[in-house]
Amino acid sequence: MSASVVVTGLGVVAPNGLGAQDYWSATRVGKSGIGRLSRFDPAQYPSKLAGEIHGFTAEDHLPNRLMPQTDRMTRLALVAADWALEDAGVRPAERPAFDMGVVTSSASGGFEFGQRELERLWGQGSEYVSAYQSFAWFYAVNSGQISIRHGMKGPSGVVVSDQAGGLDSVAQARRQVRKGTPLIVTGAVDASLCPWGWVAQQTSGRLSTGEDPETAYLPFDRRAAGHVPGEGGALLVLEGEDAARARGAKVYGEIAGYGATFDPKPGSGRPPALRKAVELALADAGVDARDVDAVFADGAAVPELDRIEAEAVNDVFGPGRVPVTVPKTMTGSLYSGAGALDLATALLAMQEGLIPPTTNTEPDQDYGLDLVVGQLRTTEVRTALVLARGHRGFNSALVVRSADRLR
Repeated sequence: MSASVVVTGLGVVAPNGLGAQDYWSATRVGKSGIGRLSRFDPAQYPSKLAGEIHGFTAEDHLPNRLMPQTDRMTRLALVAADWALEDAGVRPAERPAFDMGVVTSSASGGFEFGQRELERLWGQGSEYVSAYQSFAWFYAVNSGQISIRHGMKGPSGVVVSDQAGGLDSVAQARRQVRKGTPLIVTGAVDASLCPWGWVAQQTSGRLSTGEDPETAYLPFDRRAAGHVPGEGGALLVLEGEDAARARGAKVYGEIAGYGATFDPKPGSGRPPALRKAVELALADAGVDARDVDAVFADGAAVPELDRIEAEAVNDVFGPGRVPVTVPKTMTGSLYSGAGALDLATALLAMQEGLIPPTTNTEPDQDYGLDLVVGQLRTTEVRTALVLARGHRGFNSALVVRSADRLR
């Protein structure tokens, strides 16, 4: 069996596009999905903007029996999984159940479902709380519901590492494919745009309080003052390269390298560990820094965090030596869904030969980055680095290679 693990299907649910092609059509030209939050009135909260998915009606895609037992997050994930499998040309019912698994990530679980049931507990009594509360809020629920829906009984699980989780889950899926499981559905979808989730997100101290969608989320900009939260993400189908080729599958690219680290305790005097994660990912992929054509950055839009990320990129690649982009300026930060969506974006960028822009940002030249801003940049992208960081120290880096490099 080939050690190469490839992506054969993409399912995207994002604020600026439902489905991979709609998302890509918007992202490549800088179309944003950020606006004033409408799922509830945010007037009493410091932050009022979000990357919100509009036009999604779960009942159009899923059976009615799933509605009482699923949170919005899980409904989005189920549809993304359906789209990824369809894109890959996979019919799970025709495959052995133990040849398929599911590895996802979640930063919060089904908060909206949990809030509704807590309101019933407080307002009506315990007998009015849904029995589905026992799992609908849980971090692992997306993995469970996807596996049940498609009869996937192979190695499965959930990874919880805040915003780094989207990449970590893909890395775990790659391990399982390398160990012999023919197919894994992986990635992440988060959705916590409810009052309970909103309050929890405010506690990070990293949310933008800007009220203009065009200036609220500005990574690597002197005006940077935090990120805009969002909902959505991406799910991907991973297979061994040989098996994918044998069945004539479309191959987006290879999950070539991965590295993960954890930052030292603040005040310890030790340096941040993001650079080490990048170096580990490059070594795992067997590529040199000069082979990387684009970096899809985490883009925290917090000055100190932006400085750390810029220094890591410059230390590894040299100042201004590699194009950098933050397409999540069009969606907001999707927490665990962010890295998975950036990975999907990198794969789509490889197919078309372009780097999507970082919207609205005026790059601070002190960071020394070649930030792609204003409009897309046409260039060959054969190897890309995707970065993701989670609150309180998680760092993940993933190298993806285009299908052309596998031939």
